[in-house]
Amino acid sequence: MKINANVSRILVAGTRSGCGKTTAVTAILAHMKLRGLRPRAFKCGPDYIDPMFHARVTGVLCSNLDTFFSSADSVRRILCERSDAYDAAVVEGAMGYYDGTGSDMAQNSAYDIAAVTDSPAVIVADGRGASASVAAAVCGFADFVPDSHIAGVIINNVSPSVYEAVKICVESRLGGRVRMLGYIPRLPDAAVFDSRHLGLVTANEVADLRGKVDLIVSATRDTLDIDGIMSLARGADTLSYQPLAVPRFEPIKVAVAYDDAFSFYYEENLDILCRMGAEVEMFSPLADEEMPDGADMLYLGGGYPELYEDLLSRNMRAKRSVAAAVGGGMPTVAECGGFIYLGGAIRDGESVYPMCGVLPHTTVRRSRLVRFGYVTLTSSRPCVFGSAGISLRGHEFHYCDSEDAVHNGSDMTAVKPSGVTYACAVCTDTMYAGYPHVWFGDNIDAAANLYKKCVEYKHKRGCE
Repeated sequence: MKINANVSRILVAGTRSGCGKTTAVTAILAHMKLRGLRPRAFKCGPDYIDPMFHARVTGVLCSNLDTFFSSADSVRRILCERSDAYDAAVVEGAMGYYDGTGSDMAQNSAYDIAAVTDSPAVIVADGRGASASVAAAVCGFADFVPDSHIAGVIINNVSPSVYEAVKICVESRLGGRVRMLGYIPRLPDAAVFDSRHLGLVTANEVADLRGKVDLIVSATRDTLDIDGIMSLARGADTLSYQPLAVPRFEPIKVAVAYDDAFSFYYEENLDILCRMGAEVEMFSPLADEEMPDGADMLYLGGGYPELYEDLLSRNMRAKRSVAAAVGGGMPTVAECGGFIYLGGAIRDGESVYPMCGVLPHTTVRRSRLVRFGYVTLTSSRPCVFGSAGISLRGHEFHYCDSEDAVHNGSDMTAVKPSGVTYACAVCTDTMYAGYPHVWFGDNIDAAANLYKKCVEYKHKRGCE
């Protein structure tokens, strides 16, 4: 039976990457909090970084909405379930509004999310060094497809006079179909993001994040139309979705590595394990000497272990604890950073930092992205997720690689949306280890098979 839900919601997207949409979302969430509202944040696509920022601003977790990972109904379910008991959902787009995959280049885009969730979209356009051209871009976005879902516009990096000129131009050409919702003045001292060779810094690494957020809020107090934004959000239509059917099993304990080196996890994955009966306990391979007592599963997520290679290498007891658990048959999922940690070493120039040694590879940093984008993974052998032939959706984004590519694994076949195919991952009856991050959401069978392996391990451990 489908469930109907009234969810106040907006999707905030950009004309391109780097136009200021994360600054706009940060301001909107902070202003909502100042008004006593309870916003819930979401991120289009497979990104981990932006959700960390939103969690810091809102004080709640941020969920991913992704039409490659999930069916349209599952996207609506995640949005509705996670927004329950909150006043408004604010969804941040990825890249440009229409940028995605497929023959029309718009599949799995922010526009795709707006369409399947029937959400009013607010476009953020960078007005730096332009005036009428910004209005032309906005009008082009609004009319690019018959039903663009674009209902509002925010202009970034402009003065009040330029904003007023753009506002008049847009409103006269679009006849009131799109509402101008204010602007963000130039804020050179409040740049939330810094770039580096690995991508973007995490929220914990941004110097004086609270001060930067306060500066953004102060600068936009009189320039953003929060009332107009809330009006759009509250005017969104009712959504319907099918509830998720998840089998229930006996309790298990999942040890999840979480610290500055390991912090990339999809909330949906952990939520599904918890719905099945799991208790999650965090531990730090950087600071803790042992894994949690009584653990029945090890989850080593992504992150930046290569930035903490020395600390990880010197924590010998933690490495021995993890190696003993994996070697003893504890069901293990090790994605990207976790895969690196299970390897033999990280090589940084002339220096070599030993890791857990469960797998033979030595990790090195490359000067550019090694693999990037969505993949469909199919196991060529029985594995912790099930029998040979079981498939999972996943995503890769990393600058590190094994010195010898053969050590990246060959137990799964990865197929990109473009059709490019390659071998990856090391899979056994009790382990998945590879660079791709996997998504459990639309493959409950794979998650259930993993859980059953954990129950088997629990019983075996209890008999020893």
